[in-house]
Amino acid sequence: MNLTAIGAAIAAFTGIGAGIGIGIATSKATDAVARQPEADGKIMKLLLLGCALAEATAIYGFVVAIMIILFS
Repeated sequence: MNLTAIGAAIAAFTGIGAGIGIGIATSKATDAVARQPEADGKIMKLLLLGCALAEATAIYGFVVAIMIILFS
């Protein structure tokens, strides 16, 4: 059971990477809007797309962690 818990914890760590990535992307988007306020619409669209993709990896990691716990 110990190795199952360790495997699930490692799979759940994808949320940390996603959180860091979304934070960096948000700070860069804020900098870009501060430099070019007229391009805010395009920047926000790209930011939301990137955040959605980063969050999807965190969700996949969470699902894998749940599957490891339930099926092991």
